[in-house]
Parts: sequence; structure tokens; C-alpha cells
Amino acid sequence: MVNLLTLIINYHSSIMKSYDVIIIGGSYAGLSAGMSLGRSVRNVLIIDSGKPCNRQTPHSHNFITHDGKTPKEISDLAREQVAAYDTVQFHEGSVVKVGKTDEGFETEMLDGEKFKAKKLILASGVKDLMPNIPGFSECWGISVLHCPYCHGYEVRNEITGILSDGDMAYDFSKLVYNLTKDLFLFTNGPSVLSKEQKHKLAENNITLVEDEVENIEHENGNIRKIIFKTGKEISLKVLYAKIPFEQNINASGDLGCELTEQGFIKVDMMQKTNVPGVFACGDNVTMMRSVANAVAQGNFAGAVVNKELTEELF
Repeated sequence: MVNLLTLIINYHSSIMKSYDVIIIGGSYAGLSAGMSLGRSVRNVLIIDSGKPCNRQTPHSHNFITHDGKTPKEISDLAREQVAAYDTVQFHEGSVVKVGKTDEGFETEMLDGEKFKAKKLILASGVKDLMPNIPGFSECWGISVLHCPYCHGYEVRNEITGILSDGDMAYDFSKLVYNLTKDLFLFTNGPSVLSKEQKHKLAENNITLVEDEVENIEHENGNIRKIIFKTGKEISLKVLYAKIPFEQNINASGDLGCELTEQGFIKVDMMQKTNVPGVFACGDNVTMMRSVANAVAQGNFAGAVVNKELTEELF
């Protein structure tokens, strides 16, 4: 009897739930795609780990009708509205493996549970790789910022730093210079800027600092000063930083999705990857990491997926 019961349990646990679409990532892009598909009466599963990259950010900006709200306020309301569509389901957890099957795609969770679907939307975002600078990660999203469009207005005209180097640093300096003229560029070691670029920075009174950073002194994530290995200290209000990232999902290895030179998932104008049936949207496909952009891409990806399913089933 015990053996029979065990067999029955194992049999039922081996039956994978099947959906029209699985969306990996339940933040702004994923929820927007889920709403688009829910309104098209598609059976959808949204998988999310509950760890958005902007969880330390106090307020979100530059998203019309939601300007100034906390990221959690926006995502909580979005989830509530998406959950109102009864063909959309949610599952909390981390996807550890994604693969192709004869019928579509299969996802495997950290706990071993598996789901399958005809189509797959990757709205999984990216993981920021923090530099080995004490205080940096504690300030990330609070006073160490990635985007002047999302947060620059609130710290305009303040003493501001940029942590970057090379062409990216030079172009970013021009962008931030529009918001403040009290600007430092920290290259965290000998700069690779050209003589012409250095001359232009100096011409605009942007102070170039090539000393290596020792640590960031802060209070509850709010920068007080940058301390360098040479002993130099510079007081700041805000620091912009361009840091590397990696994909949260191994889309290239598990699925064969192409990546761009910058490491983003490569998509066309329809949010399609090079793998038929796999779509991607949000921070994992673009350097324009904003809530508004993620919502727009997710909405469009959901509509395109629905159109593709419609064509296949008609």
C-alpha cells in the first residue's frame, strides 16, 4: 500500500502544468506582458523570484501617472491588476534551467518543479555586478545612481560624481553636465580618456580624478564623501556609476539566444529573439533601464505573442 501510494504521488508530481505562455520575471515588463496576454484570454504563468534590481530605490520617476511613487507601489498595483485576469497565474521562485521541447519550452525551478508552455517571454532583468568598493552596494539605487532620466532631476545642481572611464564616461559626463556644473569624473585608476576628451572635460570645468577609490562613506545609503587610496577625500551628494551586469537567465546557453556585444539579449523590433517562440523585453534587452520603457516593451511583447498564437491556432 505504501509503495502504491508513493507511486501515485510520484506520478502526479511528474505531470507538468502546461500553459500557452510562460513569462520569466514578474516585474514591470513581465507584468505588462501578462496583462496584454490575460486580456487576450491566454493561459499564462508568471514566474518571479521577488528580488527586483531596484528594491533599494526609494522613488521611481519619469513614468507618467506614477512619478514619485516607490517601485514597490507601482509593481504591487500592477500585480493586483494583472491577477484580476483569471487565466493568469503566478509562481514564486527561481528558474534554474530553461529548455526547448517538441511542444515548446520547459522551465525547471530551484525546487525541481517543472512547467511547460508553447511560448516563452524572458522578462528576467539583469544582475548588476557591484565593484569591490566598500559602501557602493549599500548606496546603490539610493545615492549611487544608474540613470539621470530616472533620478537626475531630484539631485540637479548638487555636487555630483561619475564613476566610469573611457568613451562611456565621456559621453555620460556630457549628459550629467546638463543637470549640474559641479561635476567630478572618477576613473578609479589611470584614465584611458584621450587627450582631446580630457581637454574638453577641463574646458567645461569637469574635474578628472584618477586616484583609486578606497571606499564610499555614507549614512543609510546616502553618500557623504568618496575616500581614495591616496588619502584624498571629496564630499558628494550623488554618484552616477556605469557598472557591468550579467543576465539573470542563461538564455544563450540554455536556449541559444544571441546576445549583443554589450551582453543584452538580442531582439528584433517585435521583441523576438533568434530562437522561434522566445521573446524578451525589459532591462535584459536594453540599456534604457526605466519603468516606462519596460512597461511599453512588455505590453508589445504580449501582443506579438498573442498574434503568433492566433496565427498558429486559426
